[in-house]
Amino acid sequence: MYWLNLHLCLYIVDQTKAGAQTPSRYANSSPLDLRLSTWPYPYPTKEFKTTLQGQSASMVYMDVPGMGKQKGVVVLFHGKNFSSDYWVPTIQGLTAAGYRVIAPDQIGFGKSTKPDVAYHFDDLARNTQVLLKSLGINKASVVANSMGGMVGIRFARLYPRTVQKLVLENPLGLEDYSKDIPPQTNDNLLKLEMAQTETSYRLFLQSYFPVWQPSFEQFIEVYVRVQKGSDYPAYARTSVLTYQMIAEKPVVGDLPNLKMPVLLVIGQKDRTVFGRRFAPPETVKSLGNFPELGKKAAQVIPNAKLVPLENVGHIPHIEVPDIFVQTVVDFLNSKS
Repeated sequence: MYWLNLHLCLYIVDQTKAGAQTPSRYANSSPLDLRLSTWPYPYPTKEFKTTLQGQSASMVYMDVPGMGKQKGVVVLFHGKNFSSDYWVPTIQGLTAAGYRVIAPDQIGFGKSTKPDVAYHFDDLARNTQVLLKSLGINKASVVANSMGGMVGIRFARLYPRTVQKLVLENPLGLEDYSKDIPPQTNDNLLKLEMAQTETSYRLFLQSYFPVWQPSFEQFIEVYVRVQKGSDYPAYARTSVLTYQMIAEKPVVGDLPNLKMPVLLVIGQKDRTVFGRRFAPPETVKSLGNFPELGKKAAQVIPNAKLVPLENVGHIPHIEVPDIFVQTVVDFLNSKS
């Protein structure tokens, strides 16, 4: 199994209980650098040279051919706390169904470079579009999870002629966080990130999954090994900057303008609230209700289909990979 880049965890934990009191399971593991150079990915990676706000940048991606009769191209957009290799089951399923899969690490994540800039969804979308053009790809469908849903929505709005179909898997951004989550300074966010521990990070990540599986420990390993290395302050700084992108750049207003067919795959146990620890108690109760958010999104998106998944949390493609892949393939294969 191959798991990936993990970023800022803003979760309410008691640091006196969740501190480094329990011996690390990864005490003897070697540190990872800023670009996860020694962390294996499931397929060969390639590097695309580009820029981000005037700075040179490199986007690492996997380009996996479809099997048998070719049905098109699918681009995968990962979440904030992950990078492209958590898509392994999805890549396997889509390529087996005849789809070529492009799975990039967005700039600021995974094996891609992490420039110290103010991040914006439009920039990430633009670089993905330029990557596709460099590969001679003019049409593609998009599958996007969590923060990747916000990138995917902006990508679809900016490049509607490119996006044939859009799959939003428990996407962030179905509500406007800037209305309810008080703004945070970079210094405060960085202080919280640097105080993170293996135990507190595990507690945070467990909130994504109704049932924690032993294989999910691989997510923890990457985080801990990066944290052990000399590049962690730069890694944490990038995490802060991408947090601000989510907090300050709402996309919910784009939903009514999505003209392509859209599939909403929503795990019904998901109660993820971005920046939960900063929300006033009276406000947080109304946030993160993904069953209701999915229904509202399906009502405002002109050509949307909603597929609720019972007893599933924030990342269906990991929790129920076979069901997720079949749902997506059926949607991509349909003529509507």
